[in-house]
Amino acid sequence: MPSRRHQALAAVIPRLRRSRELDDEAAERRRVERWHARLTPGMPTPPRFRRRFSVRVEELTAASGETFPAYVITRRGSTPRRTILYLHGGGFMAPMDVTHARYAGRLASALDARVVLPAYPLAPEHTWRDSHATLVELAERCGASDELILAGDSAGGGLALAIALGLRDRGRVTPAKLLLISPWVDLSTSTPETPDYDAIDTWLFLGKLRAYAGWWAGSADDLDRPEVSPALADLSGLPPALMFCGTRDLLVPGCRLLARRAAEAGWPLRYVEEEGLIHVYPLLPLIPEARRAWRTTVEFLR
Repeated sequence: MPSRRHQALAAVIPRLRRSRELDDEAAERRRVERWHARLTPGMPTPPRFRRRFSVRVEELTAASGETFPAYVITRRGSTPRRTILYLHGGGFMAPMDVTHARYAGRLASALDARVVLPAYPLAPEHTWRDSHATLVELAERCGASDELILAGDSAGGGLALAIALGLRDRGRVTPAKLLLISPWVDLSTSTPETPDYDAIDTWLFLGKLRAYAGWWAGSADDLDRPEVSPALADLSGLPPALMFCGTRDLLVPGCRLLARRAAEAGWPLRYVEEEGLIHVYPLLPLIPEARRAWRTTVEFLR
């Protein structure tokens, strides 16, 4: 049974984030584009974060020729032994926030790691084509000199898996492990039970997911591509992975699909499913369920 703290957060978070279903896709697109135009450059960080961690910026070039930053986080005074390439969530249309920076700092400290957070180009102004090859090349560079871990939450979890597939197909760098937190891995919404979870998830909404999926894919023909919906790809030859999801999460049918297809492909994926928990619950450190997930994560990645 979910803890009282979890239940309180499950009620508060959708209100704080003003979560509601899509009314009109064109109006939502205009709203998101106006939001993007007002965004302040830079990585949002918690108070005192930069006292404990150094943050270096590496400029990457998208397929369009535009540049976008990757933030390299290292705990001050440490000598990292591995690199974690972390892809943030947000439906492919929201930028990274303080939660992602805080979690990256925890990973850097616990695993003596360098954590790289790309601020990849967002939908609807951009699609997967603008950043996929650049992110695979970034992962190759990270893995050429260090042990490489790919990680991500929500949309970023799906993106991390898509990058792992890209690395496998190039055949030059193999990540040591993958960490997937409530990953969005099937943007085609091929799982027939998904609408049932739309009725109980107060944070994510099916209409918005379908709109954001279309924006990120760029066209309906691309929705089932491995770069967009990696759960539908050939999953053989991937490194060991750990995946978390709760059953009060609209993305849980896709996670279950991925777990089934992983077993069929012989891919060593450990799937931890928690009854009644909300989207990306391992990122919410104030709840006991997240602390339990954190212990599992550190044990697995070490």
